[in-house]
Amino acid sequence: MRWERGRRSENVEDRRGMRAGLPGGGVRVGLGGIVVLLVAGYLLGIDPLTLLAGVQASQIPIESGQPLPPNGASGDPLADFVSVVLADTEDTWNELFAASGQGYRPPRLVLFSDAVSSACGLGQSAMGPFYCPLDEKVYIDLGFYRDLQDRFGAPGDFAQAYVIAHEVGHHVQNLLGISEQVQRRRQQVSEAEGNRLSVRLELQADCLAGVWAHHADRSRQLLEQGDVEEGLRAAAAIGDDRIQRRTQGEVVPESFTHGSGDQRVRWFRTGLETGDVESCDTFRADRL
Repeated sequence: MRWERGRRSENVEDRRGMRAGLPGGGVRVGLGGIVVLLVAGYLLGIDPLTLLAGVQASQIPIESGQPLPPNGASGDPLADFVSVVLADTEDTWNELFAASGQGYRPPRLVLFSDAVSSACGLGQSAMGPFYCPLDEKVYIDLGFYRDLQDRFGAPGDFAQAYVIAHEVGHHVQNLLGISEQVQRRRQQVSEAEGNRLSVRLELQADCLAGVWAHHADRSRQLLEQGDVEEGLRAAAAIGDDRIQRRTQGEVVPESFTHGSGDQRVRWFRTGLETGDVESCDTFRADRL
């Protein structure tokens, strides 16, 4: 990726080194069980927000972090990289929202280590990156990128950018009211049907990540040779089927919440090739 000269976002909050929970590093009684559930949810492919939804925001004090130094002065290339990627998503979605007569409100991105408190509850590194619609923030422990390379076999900077773009895709869904509609519907249907709705939501976020990449490359020539393959490899690697096969030895499609590797690749590629938000309507698609 040609990212080094890109604009840095002002919406990055650094909470690395801070301990989530009560002052002094403690955690409220009962949250330890939630942390265990989050780890299990990530390993088994369960939607983290489904688990986080059981924790009231008032149970966990929300700490605030520091903004990253501007212009790459932090001396941290990976933090600098995600700041550039976030800024590029801001530029792309600002343009796309404006073209449809709407205003775009960018999310904040929170860097953390080990555990973090959010308006959606207590998050932990083991659950991977997540987006919280209640505070409109994307949360990521940058150590996840080591897992993406070493455990999931998906190295490369564009693979890393895809992860951020996917979570920003959830933010776009939140702004458009899609996430709220799906959450409301999930409360009215069976668990199996709720999982199917979750899959469609996640695949749409993959497609929206592809839409960002399409416009970022067309407008700013962001991509280099091999980048697309890196992104597709990452999408495939974190499919529910591959995660379940690796962690529990069998694949249970009824429990999918994010989609199979093939489905994630298909929808990311759809957004990447078309650059059209309308092409990302997974909820009306006959074939996922």
